[in-house]
Amino acid sequence: MPATTPPLSPAGSAGHGPAGPGLALGAAAVTVVAWASAFVAIRRVGETFSPGPLALGRLLVGAGALGLLLLLRNRSWVRPTRREWALLTLCGLTWFAIYNLALNTAERSLDAGTTSMLVNIGPVLIALGAGVLLGEGFPRWLLIGAAVSMGGVVIIGMGSTGDGAVDGGGVLLCVVAAITYAIGALAQKPVLHRLPALQVTWLACAIGAVACLPFAPGLVGEVGRATPAEIGGLLYLGLVPTALAFSTWAYALARMSAGRLGVTTYLVPPLTILGGVLLLDEVPPPPALFGGVLCLLGVALSRRREHRPRPSTPGAVATPPPAGSGADAPPAESHRSVTPTRRAPHGSTSGPDRPSEQTSSPELSPRNPLP
Repeated sequence: MPATTPPLSPAGSAGHGPAGPGLALGAAAVTVVAWASAFVAIRRVGETFSPGPLALGRLLVGAGALGLLLLLRNRSWVRPTRREWALLTLCGLTWFAIYNLALNTAERSLDAGTTSMLVNIGPVLIALGAGVLLGEGFPRWLLIGAAVSMGGVVIIGMGSTGDGAVDGGGVLLCVVAAITYAIGALAQKPVLHRLPALQVTWLACAIGAVACLPFAPGLVGEVGRATPAEIGGLLYLGLVPTALAFSTWAYALARMSAGRLGVTTYLVPPLTILGGVLLLDEVPPPPALFGGVLCLLGVALSRRREHRPRPSTPGAVATPPPAGSGADAPPAESHRSVTPTRRAPHGSTSGPDRPSEQTSSPELSPRNPLP
């Protein structure tokens, strides 16, 4: 991200200046391509690096890059409370450590395209978890979308009972990755109400790296046997899909509505399949393609909003739905107005790095399919 990037503004705000929309679209494109490429890169370097060392190497590189970015932004450190540390630890262990281990293991038996389609049920799981744990409810379209997505997973899994084209164990590991992604996102959600988004992401990534330290001897040995191209692939996973993609996603989210930006993530599985065809010479088997389409359709359905009837009385004004009423709406507490005593000086820009004015962040959104 350019050093001159202003602090993030609330999600859904317009771009700052005439160049805002174009740069935001460019940042969104970089994010989507980076996340799609991660599935292909894992599949490629997974032939050299085993799941544990690969997870540790990626997290170490990502934590180093995010830490450097945190220093360059020169933001004041916000000390986490004991409860926030517990939630950060849960996020780091699930979303960063277990997620990467499950994903890396799954891609040893599944192609990159099938893996990306399965993992992308994560947003539905996040919305369901938010309904249970955060009281955000269960809109009709969320339940319909969840049922369709789960049907897609079942179809992909049933492919393993036929000609063996789809590995059942790999499908199960992808579901584990999606579940741990959802748990991590839900654990991160309350922390982001007070702590800066970049600080939270760096801490969670660092915690995940610490959890994977038992794989350090294996990483050292495998790096010693790897070719420069394979080591470059490992560095790429930490620098681009992890550090860079988080930054460009935050930049785009500050200048586009969450709904418009969320639509771009539907491009991740198709781009992953295309990358697999071009770089790995692999195509998902027919059951995986059909089931994957159902998974993505379920995610799309889960994000539909309920349409309220217009008022019949002339001159009446429809009451907007309360914050957090939809599957993809941010929690109500994220929309607290700023009191006059906390109003920013004239000319300053509010954003997620200002705890008193933070409205959302990329990590809060269930549209963040971290690969």
